[in-house]
Amino acid sequence: MPDLNEGTPAQPGVTADAAGVNVAVVAPDATLVEFCLFDATGDTELARYPLPARSGEVWHGYFSGIAPGARYGLRAHGAWAPEAGQRFDPAKLLVDPWARALDRPFRFDPRLCLRGAETAHLVPKAIVVAEVPPPAPPPPRPGPRVIYELHVRGFTRLHPAIPEPVRGTFAALAHPAAIAYLRALGVTHVEVMPLAAGIDERHLPPLGLGNYWNYNPVALLVPDARLAPGGMAEIRAAVEALREAGIGVILDVVFNHTGESDAEGPTLSLRGLADAAFHRLLPGGVYANDAGTGNALALDRPWPLWLAMDAMRHWVLHAGVDGFRLDLGVTLGRRDSGFDPQAPLLTAMRQDPLLRDRIIIAEPWDIGPGGYRLGEFPAGWGEWNDRFRDTARRFWRGDPGQAGELATRLAGSADIFRAGRRVSDSVNYITAHDGFTLADLVSYAERRNQANGEAGRDGHPENHSWNGGVEGPSDDPVIRARRAADARAMLATLLLARGTPMLGMGDEAGRSQHGNNNAYAQDNAISWFDWAGIDTVLRDFTARLVRARLAHPALTADRPLTGLPQDATGIPDVAWRHLDGRSKQAEHWGEARSLVAVLHAAGDRVAVALHGAEQTAALVLPPPRPGFRWRLLADSADPMRCGVMGESLAVAPRSVLLLAEEAFG
Repeated sequence: MPDLNEGTPAQPGVTADAAGVNVAVVAPDATLVEFCLFDATGDTELARYPLPARSGEVWHGYFSGIAPGARYGLRAHGAWAPEAGQRFDPAKLLVDPWARALDRPFRFDPRLCLRGAETAHLVPKAIVVAEVPPPAPPPPRPGPRVIYELHVRGFTRLHPAIPEPVRGTFAALAHPAAIAYLRALGVTHVEVMPLAAGIDERHLPPLGLGNYWNYNPVALLVPDARLAPGGMAEIRAAVEALREAGIGVILDVVFNHTGESDAEGPTLSLRGLADAAFHRLLPGGVYANDAGTGNALALDRPWPLWLAMDAMRHWVLHAGVDGFRLDLGVTLGRRDSGFDPQAPLLTAMRQDPLLRDRIIIAEPWDIGPGGYRLGEFPAGWGEWNDRFRDTARRFWRGDPGQAGELATRLAGSADIFRAGRRVSDSVNYITAHDGFTLADLVSYAERRNQANGEAGRDGHPENHSWNGGVEGPSDDPVIRARRAADARAMLATLLLARGTPMLGMGDEAGRSQHGNNNAYAQDNAISWFDWAGIDTVLRDFTARLVRARLAHPALTADRPLTGLPQDATGIPDVAWRHLDGRSKQAEHWGEARSLVAVLHAAGDRVAVALHGAEQTAALVLPPPRPGFRWRLLADSADPMRCGVMGESLAVAPRSVLLLAEEAFG
C-alpha cells in the first residue's frame, strides 16, 4: 500500500511528482471518493483507496510510490437523488475529468447506463502522466487566412501514398503526401474536427454505426485513441510538421455537452462525480438540452469553467494548436437567464495570457431559447456566417431578390459584424461537415440519409440545394457540365468575398456523400475523401482562386467597405456596377441576377463579376489606371480561360469572373 497523506486540492486531477501523485476530485455532494488502482493491463483492479481529506467541494490525497504509467479510475459514494442532481453509484468506475491519457477508447455498452451494474471492465482507465514542461507555443500564423475544415480519419483513410497502418490517424496528416496536397491547394490553416476522447451515442451500436464525427466527448484533455493512437505526442509532431509547411491548426472543441447524454445515458465521469455542479439542470433535475444532445455543461459555474479552460490551455501547450473552433458556441456563453456575450468562459478566454492571442472561431448558435447569436461574439473572434452560406446558395439556385443581399455578404457582412468588428471575423462558407458537400448541393434537391438508420428524418430538411434537372447521379453531359460550372461559381463566390473563407473537405475535389447531409455516423466511403476520384480540374481551379485571393490585398483587406477612397489615390474601396458599366445604385438591386464589384486596397485593384442569369452577357470594365491593364485570372465557366483583356469581355451564364489590374510597359 502506498504511503498516504492529505495532499492538496489546488489542481483538480492527478498530478505526478518525483515521489508520487496528488489526487484531487471535484465531488461536492459525495460522502466518499475512492482512488482505484489497476494493473498494467488495466483489467484488474488492485486496490481502492478512500481519499482522506476534503476541502470545500474537493476531495484529495497524496499517494507516494505511484509513478507515471499507473492506471487508475474513481468511484464516488453518495445519495441517489436525480431530482437534486445527485446520481452516485459506486459500482460505476469513473474517468477523471482532468485525465490526460487513457489506456483504450470508450466503447458503448448498455450496462454503462444501468444503476448498480459494475463497469470497471467496460471503462477506459486513466494513465498517470509525468509532468514535463512543454515548450512555449509559437504565435498563430499572421496574415489573411484560408481555412480548410477536415476530419483526420476521413481525409487520410484512402490516401494511396500513406502507409496503410497510419491511415486514418493524426500521424497521417503529417505525412508528406497529405501536406503536399494542402500546400498545393494553398490553404493557410486546417480546422480539424474534434480529437478529444468520446463515445458513441447509445442508439448507434445496435445499428452497426458509430459517431464518426466525434462530437460526443467524455475526456476533454485526452486525444481519442482511434484518431491519435500515439497520444498527444503524435498530435504535437503533426502540428509541428504542418507549421513547418506554413499551415496552422485550428482545433474544433466540444464543451457544450458531454457523451453522458440525457438521464438514460451512460455514467462515465461528470455525472457520477458532480452532476449538479457540472450540468445545467432544470427543475426536478431534468437536464437542459441546449445542445440537442441530452445535456449541457453549465460553463458559467466554477468547475465546468475551470475544466474547459484547462482543456484549452492543455491543447495549446501540449499539442501546439493555433486556436479553436467552439462547437455550439452560444451554449458556452449561457447563463440560467440566457446567452451573455460577457459570460464567464468567454470573458476568461479573452483575458487568459495563453488563450487571448489564439485564433477563436465560434459557431454562433445552439438550439436553446434565443440560440441564434450571429455577430454577438467578441471583436477579434471569428464566427461561422450561415447568412453567407444561405445567400450564396439561394442566389445560384436562382431564387429571386438575392443580389442585394449577396452584395452585402461579399462586402464582409458589415450589417452583422458591427461595433469594431473586423471583416475577417466573418467566417464565410458554402458547406461544412454538417450538411451537403458541394457536389451534392448541386445534385440533390432532397437529402438521402437512410444509411443513418433514422428513416431519412435526420439532417436539415432545408438546404437551398438543386439538382440541375435530375436527382442524384447523372450521365447526361449537359447536366454534369452545369453542375460542375455551378460548383466552380460557388467556390469563386466564397474565395473572392471579403471575410475569412472556409472550404469543406473535398469540395475542391468533387467529393460526394451520395446525398447524405448528416454523415456523422458514416465511418466509411460515404464520408472519406475519395483520392482516386479527384476532379483535378476543380481542384486546380480552386487552388488558382486561393493563390489569387492571397496575392491581392483588395480581396483580403480587413476594413468594412465604404464606397469612398481610403488612400491618396482617390479610388473608392468599392464601386458597385452593372455588367454594362453603369454605376449600380440601391434602387437597382431588385430582381437583378448580376453584380460587379470593383475593389481597391493597398494599391491593388480587382474586379469581381457574378452573373447568375441564363444568358451570355458582356462585361464592360472600368478604365484601368495609367500604366495598368486588366488581366482575367479566373472564369468559373471556363477554368482554362485567362489572359489580358480589353475594355469588355463575354460573361457566360451562371458564372463568376475575377480580373486584376497589372502593371505593364
